[in-house]
Order: sequence, then C-alpha cells, then structure tokens
Amino acid sequence: DVQLVESGGGLVQPGGSLRLSCAASGFTFSTNPMTWVRQAPGKGLEWVSTISPGNTITTYYADSVKGRFTISRDNAKNTLYLQLNSLKTEDTAMYYCTTGAYSKNYLPPSRLLGQGTQVTVSS
Repeated sequence: DVQLVESGGGLVQPGGSLRLSCAASGFTFSTNPMTWVRQAPGKGLEWVSTISPGNTITTYYADSVKGRFTISRDNAKNTLYLQLNSLKTEDTAMYYCTTGAYSKNYLPPSRLLGQGTQVTVSS
C-alpha cells in the first residue's frame, strides 16, 4: 500500500521558514512525480508545487508561493521536501504530499492524501 507521512510543520512567525518532509513507501518513489497541496481553514484544496521524476528534474509552483517555496526530492531516501521561506499568514494551512502530477486546475482526490502536517504562520 502507498504510504505518505508528512512532518515538519509548526508555528512560525511571518517571515520565518520551515522545511516539510514527506516519507514515501509502498511504490517506486523515484519514477513518480510528486506534489504538495494545502488546505487552509474553511477553504478548498490548493495545489502548491509538483516535481518531476527522473534525472532531469522539473519543478512547478503556484503563483502564490513562487520564489518563496522550493520543492525537492531525495530518491535514495524516498523522501519529498518542501522548503517554505518568507512565510505569510495566508500560508497557514494543512500541507499534504501526494504521488502524481497535479496543477491548479487538477487536484488530487482526498483518498490519495496523507495525514498532513499543520503550518501556522502567526505573530
């Protein structure tokens, strides 16, 4: 079975940084694109970033996080990362990783998400 375990969330002040991790198992991590999505309180799911598989890595970002967030992967460790810098209060959300390539207009079904990790940006 596919298992995705997110970690690294927490409470941070505006302008701060966090690094989220997603430990993956149950599938061939290195050959799959991977995606981060988030859900803010009272709002729908929002696509954040996607990273391609393979030796030539391509990354994609939502406009709202471009230049502040960085997605990366370590295939040897079967782990996906999301570096969050210059955090804003509007980044407060539950962050989920999932396998597959998604976009702003193509979101994963909830059954494919892990338990998530909470990021709260507040002073």
